[in-house]
Amino acid sequence: MTEGQQPDRDHALALVATTREVLDHPGVHEGLLADWERRRIAAIRLPGRRDDVLAARLLVRLCAARHTGRTPAESAPAQRCPECGGPGHGRPYLPGLPGVGVSMSHADGLVAAAVGPGAVGIDVEPAARRPGPLRVLRRLLPEAEVAEAAARPDPGPALLRLWVRGEARLKAGGQAGLRLFEWTDGDRAAVVAVAAEADRVTRGEVTWGGRRGAGVTGAGINGAGTTGAGVARVGITGAGGGTADPVPVIGFAR
Repeated sequence: MTEGQQPDRDHALALVATTREVLDHPGVHEGLLADWERRRIAAIRLPGRRDDVLAARLLVRLCAARHTGRTPAESAPAQRCPECGGPGHGRPYLPGLPGVGVSMSHADGLVAAAVGPGAVGIDVEPAARRPGPLRVLRRLLPEAEVAEAAARPDPGPALLRLWVRGEARLKAGGQAGLRLFEWTDGDRAAVVAVAAEADRVTRGEVTWGGRRGAGVTGAGINGAGTTGAGVARVGITGAGGGTADPVPVIGFAR
């Protein structure tokens, strides 16, 4: 972490980046992944998708490191299926931290990760994407909300926001009372939603060496400098040294 900073464990933290921003970050690399993660990624045939999955798994380590005060190497998520009990699939979690939720998402060159107290889920999609046919959306999302969005002159953006919110709720467990947070990342043309038990989500970005990726502004994860044997210091900063950017709550999951 950056000197003098303390982890903010009362609120959730969400990071959004491009795949390239993460893969270029000197504080994380493929060697941080577990063997089962590397095997899964190696089996993906499409290079772009392979990079997205790798970047998401690296970004969640940066996010968890900032939230917990651990290093990225100590912040590897695990997965276990609640149905079969097998490892390597199912909702991710942080071993040894049962009260901390973790989530990740990737889509066409975009990645996102969230960590926070209690359940948390995050989803990211390109802002230009349009979700599937209405008949499919009606099966997966609240019918009244789909009908309201579809009635707009340009329903695409509203339907996309519904889709992203629905995915975030699902990843968080779908229980009632989850708070919903949503924003558009203009620098990356991304729509992001977080469902969380926390009452606040702090939005961050990936930075390194005191600089941000091309065209990126705002709060960031700062990996400048190293401690120990090449371990990147990870902390959150605000634009111009200010505070992190909080995202307002937009409602509750039903």
